[in-house]
Amino acid sequence: MSELRQNKFWKNIDSVTILLYLALVIIGWLSIYSAVYDESHSSIFDIERNYGKQLIWIVSAFFIAFMIVMIESKFYSVFSYGIYAVTLALLVSVLFFGKYVNGSRSWFEIGSFRLQPAEFAKFATALVIAKYISTTNKKLSDLKTIIASLGLLIVPMALILLQGDVGSAVTYVAFIFVLYREGLTGYILVIGVLLALIFILALLFPPLFIYIGIGLVGVGMLYYFRKKRQAILIIIAAVMLSVGTVAGFDYVFNNVLKTHHRDRLNNLVGKEIDLKGAGYNVNQSKIAIGSGGVVGKGFLNGTQTKYDFVPEQSTDFIFCTVGEEFGFVGSIVLIGLFTALLLRIIFIAERQRSAFSRIYAYGVASILFMHLTINIGMTIGLVPVIGIPLPFVSYGGSSLWSFTILLFILIKLDSNRQNIIR
Repeated sequence: MSELRQNKFWKNIDSVTILLYLALVIIGWLSIYSAVYDESHSSIFDIERNYGKQLIWIVSAFFIAFMIVMIESKFYSVFSYGIYAVTLALLVSVLFFGKYVNGSRSWFEIGSFRLQPAEFAKFATALVIAKYISTTNKKLSDLKTIIASLGLLIVPMALILLQGDVGSAVTYVAFIFVLYREGLTGYILVIGVLLALIFILALLFPPLFIYIGIGLVGVGMLYYFRKKRQAILIIIAAVMLSVGTVAGFDYVFNNVLKTHHRDRLNNLVGKEIDLKGAGYNVNQSKIAIGSGGVVGKGFLNGTQTKYDFVPEQSTDFIFCTVGEEFGFVGSIVLIGLFTALLLRIIFIAERQRSAFSRIYAYGVASILFMHLTINIGMTIGLVPVIGIPLPFVSYGGSSLWSFTILLFILIKLDSNRQNIIR
């Protein structure tokens, strides 16, 4: 009987998702090998080099994945608040006991071992959001429920910002897609798009010009809707929010962001051109990707890679290694694998019988999508360089472990879907 249950369990494990995961992990390992290849340490198993260390992370990630699928699926729902509380405690602790790395105090260091709590907070937040929304009797059209949901997101996001890790904090914006799927009004997304537009304008023009523009648009809309009282109130609120956003951005840009963050933003929009300073990484990355052409220069033959022209090439800029050595074709294959994984996760989400599993699945898809978009956007100069890894591909134990946990919790929940009674 136990053997029958065991066979049924492994039959329910989604093999397609696991195969996509393995493909991305292997591509990442080979890309790291190529990015930091050293002829004097040519063995890919050499643990003195990053590619050898990554193999250790990969093997340990496989062990973690196995342990996750062996644990009873109810564990992740029952203890979601506890897991969330533990990660918040780690985020607070790292502010006092963490080590500064690349300008942010977000790492615990024990000997040669480093751990970044911000990475693990993502799956914990996905769990707690799924738990809260699935257990409340109110929809996300209820203001109190919306505020509580946003509060669960803002707390870890704020703690990560205090560490100076802007990149990890930005990824929490992805959860807005989860809230929208669960009933959040589309007006919130529209407001988000408008605020993003104002953010871009604030980068390009002085605040005074933007205030004048907002005022003119506001006056025009008030005149057009002058006979509709509710519309007038909405327009006034929108104008006040827009003005507040510009003022807030101006303050944050000049008083909160660090110099290298400001320089990267200015380089992104063309206000400053500093190819030897803030714009160096992106410029070299674009050269590497462009030089790959259609089919690339071949494995271990990338000149930008071989001569270390691109900093952080095994971590944040790993995509340009693929672009240079395997060209447009290789880049499309990698993006295609990620797209297939995202579509598979959405498919898994929609076949769930429990609200908790469905919401968590959308959380997984949203986080992966945000990381993929921002990371590749960084390497081709479409978004600011904010230092976030490419899931399963970039070098790093914290990153690989956290994304493995994130994905395999979903795989475990999905394997148990047929035992859920609607």
